[in-house]
Amino acid sequence: MPMMNLRQIIEEAWEDHSKLSHKPVQEAVHQVMELLDRGELRVAEPAAGGEWTVNEWVKKAVVLYFPLQQMETIEVGPFEFHDKIPLKKNYAGLGVRVVPHAIARFGAYLEKGVIMMPSYVNLGAWVGSGTMVDTWATVGSCAQIGRNVHLSGGVGIGGVLEPPQAAPTIIEDDCFIGSRSIVVEGVRVEKEAVLGANVVLTQSTRIIDVTGPEPVTYKGRVPARSVVIPGSYPKEFPAGTYQVACALIIGQRQESTNKKVSLNEALREYKVAV
Repeated sequence: MPMMNLRQIIEEAWEDHSKLSHKPVQEAVHQVMELLDRGELRVAEPAAGGEWTVNEWVKKAVVLYFPLQQMETIEVGPFEFHDKIPLKKNYAGLGVRVVPHAIARFGAYLEKGVIMMPSYVNLGAWVGSGTMVDTWATVGSCAQIGRNVHLSGGVGIGGVLEPPQAAPTIIEDDCFIGSRSIVVEGVRVEKEAVLGANVVLTQSTRIIDVTGPEPVTYKGRVPARSVVIPGSYPKEFPAGTYQVACALIIGQRQESTNKKVSLNEALREYKVAV
């Protein structure tokens, strides 16, 4: 079915969920999910000027997919699951390394060269070539993970399904996300940034650049090549002054050196825990 027709059917079904009982609508939703699974369609994609475009209608299709699916038992060797969403298959054909007990759901796209240690990738997500999803890391629904990214052990990348216009959580190319870091609520980590261990980023988290004479505060975005560690700042409450979590930009990775060398130098120079 042509893309414009798919989009029109999805938009109409979103406005009137009773249309989900119609076979052409069901076929359209399933076709969108298959396109997502093959990487021929994305929930969000890079646009001009370093920005991202959110394909709202695709996110709507993902949400509409759930009520169409029935619970079923999935058996994988001695393991049993009970869920609505089938598991992703054909990893050998995709050129993806998947270590037991890594799981990706149907509708997630893994580019050739992705490595999944025991980890989880949810539907609608896009993970680029050369990326390592390390042990117990999770990639939430519709999250966009670039190429040559390292999601260290226990990293949590949040999913963003609703509202449809909301941007998903985005980790751009060549980023390093340190152990137990959490990035949620559609925060965007720009290219080549390094997050040290235990950095937590939400849309309300202050991301403070402390490398200059005056602090510069960002929210919802980590600038490209930033080296970031956890921090805190004092805030007044009725009960007194308490420390509130923030993130501190303490330096920059250098463009002039190889990305791997640059990462090692950044971690060594700034003594960033990973």
